[in-house]
Amino acid sequence: MPLRKDEQGGGTEQDGSRSEKYCSHCYVQGQFTLPEISVDEMRQRVIVKLRESHFPLVVARWMTHNLPELERWRKQL
Repeated sequence: MPLRKDEQGGGTEQDGSRSEKYCSHCYVQGQFTLPEISVDEMRQRVIVKLRESHFPLVVARWMTHNLPELERWRKQL
């Protein structure tokens, strides 16, 4: 999720400050909310959420194409 669209302005670090990297859905108090989720599992979750918001499947897939490039997932590759 783009941080500018996050309704809470981003996730939080352990000290309570706003994360400059992660959204409030994924990152709370310096911890990932789903620490064991794989990039493929996250891609599927996001696609489902986008589809629930009436995005066409092709658009939902395109919006998740760069997930493996994000810092969280680069560490797993």
